[in-house]
Amino acid sequence: MKENVIVGQSGGPTCVINSSLAGVYKACKDLGVNKVYGMLHGIKGLVNDEYVLLDEKLPYNIDIDLLKRTPASFLGSCRYKLPDMKDDKALYEKIFKKLEDLEIEYFFYIGGNDSMDTIKKLSDYAESIHSSIRFIGVPKTIDNDLAMTDHTPGFGSAAKYIATTLKELVCDCRIYDCPAVTIVEIMGRNAGWLTASAGLVRGEDSEGVDMIFLPEKVFDVDYFMKRVKEVVDKKQYCVVALSEGVKLADGRFVCELASDNASVDAFGHKMMSGSAKYLETLIREKMGIKARAIEISTLQRCASHFASLTDIEEAYDCGATAVRSAIYDRETGKVVCMRRISNVPYKITYGVQDVHTIANVEKNVPLEWITDDYVTEDAIHYIRPLIQGELNPIMNDGLPRQIRL
Repeated sequence: MKENVIVGQSGGPTCVINSSLAGVYKACKDLGVNKVYGMLHGIKGLVNDEYVLLDEKLPYNIDIDLLKRTPASFLGSCRYKLPDMKDDKALYEKIFKKLEDLEIEYFFYIGGNDSMDTIKKLSDYAESIHSSIRFIGVPKTIDNDLAMTDHTPGFGSAAKYIATTLKELVCDCRIYDCPAVTIVEIMGRNAGWLTASAGLVRGEDSEGVDMIFLPEKVFDVDYFMKRVKEVVDKKQYCVVALSEGVKLADGRFVCELASDNASVDAFGHKMMSGSAKYLETLIREKMGIKARAIEISTLQRCASHFASLTDIEEAYDCGATAVRSAIYDRETGKVVCMRRISNVPYKITYGVQDVHTIANVEKNVPLEWITDDYVTEDAIHYIRPLIQGELNPIMNDGLPRQIRL
């Protein structure tokens, strides 16, 4: 094949985003693609002439194995909002001139909701100028909030890490005989999928966390305090899983009660943090007992040493599916999606969907899967297959070996 490929990674990383990159690269080489370029720091890097030839950076088979085991974005990432075509046509002309100079015929972008917006805009512009370049999005986000797909690569591993961490935390919290509350803040601005994974902890060897609060339902501070007191009175300790984006009835985020100076990113999203800390302070002041706020923060998206094998394999297959869809089926303006065939045994199929039905659309946890302070068995049955299996790290002097550019 004379046509070349370019691939990039964008947005918040996951511990399997590089597995998707490995899937794209390996499928390209298996199909005889001439050159595979990698954008450094996503579309922003391409605009700034920052790219590498992946054929030179991934010369050995072990590089693919290490990519599958390395967290974060091998090519770097960005949070760059591509302007609308009508607002900056010159930028699009610049981007397509660069793609033409590199003889690019296939463009793959691994990312979440905002990244799919980039695929939408670029494919729309390509259509408007009758360009033959094919644009395909490869899904990625621990938030699991992309529409039209059963779930997203990255979510299963983050859910596995969160559930494991909370299970161990419950063991630690129950050893003392004095009243204490632990509030764990988990990522999730508008969608509570990650926090819902806390429900996996409850089982025959663990009583699990005591309460789970997601942003899909209004958060009532008075109800929260009442329930905390009930649990503490009953068994001394209380463990709460809380989405960072829980909101009050008036629409304010709980974290805004602690600070009115929340910054925003390039897409206008408020930077979330502080909900658990605010509630910790409230418990100390109102109830006079020990309270601790824990923010898992970025650890939940980069713990590759304990990634889900199911997640790693699906991320890889999503990358490979994108390549086959573009080259074999001549698809463009599409996003790779997964459809669940069955839960037991767990089985999915891969396909593509129109990016216009996915970009800028959020998928939330169904309200029927959420109670006042927990999640239902339907939520647990949905998440559990996604955390199965492990891929042992390649160890080097007692630590996991990784690959870097």
